Amino acid sequence: MRAKKSFGQHFLHERGYIERIVAAIAPRAGDRLVEIGPGEGALTLPLLDAAGALTAIELDTDLIPQLEARARDHGKLTIVHADVLTVDFTALAAGGRLRLAGNLPYYISSPILFHCLEHADAIADMHFMLQKEVVDRMAAAPGSKVYGRLSVMLQLACRVEPLFRVPPGAFRPPPKVDSAVVRLVPLPPAQRPQVDAQRLATVVKAAFGQRRKTLGNALKGVLDEAAIRGAGVDPRARAETLAPADFVRLAAAPAA
Repeated sequence: MRAKKSFGQHFLHERGYIERIVAAIAPRAGDRLVEIGPGEGALTLPLLDAAGALTAIELDTDLIPQLEARARDHGKLTIVHADVLTVDFTALAAGGRLRLAGNLPYYISSPILFHCLEHADAIADMHFMLQKEVVDRMAAAPGSKVYGRLSVMLQLACRVEPLFRVPPGAFRPPPKVDSAVVRLVPLPPAQRPQVDAQRLATVVKAAFGQRRKTLGNALKGVLDEAAIRGAGVDPRARAETLAPADFVRLAAAPAA
């Protein structure tokens, strides 16, 4: 199949990297595997061989018939024809916990990650391939130039573990950027922030919305300086200097 730019398609074909990704996932019989964007089935087939069953979420109708044909002798493949951002993973888990995997379309990778976080209780782990720059942001520490909203929100909800780089030549057509594989393991509910999730998201988004501004200015209308100080944070600080836990305290402070 010809890759479609409109879907951001880059099909993984390098056997060595396929094997490394499958080894990192370590699928077992009985796992509730869900693959996002299976494409031509490079990961789908070995995952099916190991687990026996898999649900694939694919938006491109042109890919579905050949994927079904290729998977016929490998295991039970269930295809959900949908935009992944509309998929209710909690309902799909049906009381269990899913193992998500996939080569995510780079142009919507962050929205997909945030969508997955909304269903963290229904997810055991996630193994995704993304643009390396995005993986660097996901795992960045405070003070880093790439530390930001994505870093904070993911690290408050998950253990973030970058695994390995994947070069452009491993794909057809090759992307113009390096890729990387990352493992995300949702933290137990007791270890996640015990504050309103929407309030936390609002505070973090506002704080990083204007990175050059101090928190006192960036959070105007969200928190006043007294509330920021009351949370143990200096209003003169900038968002990129704060640890994820600092944002939790800010979210728990009285609103402006």
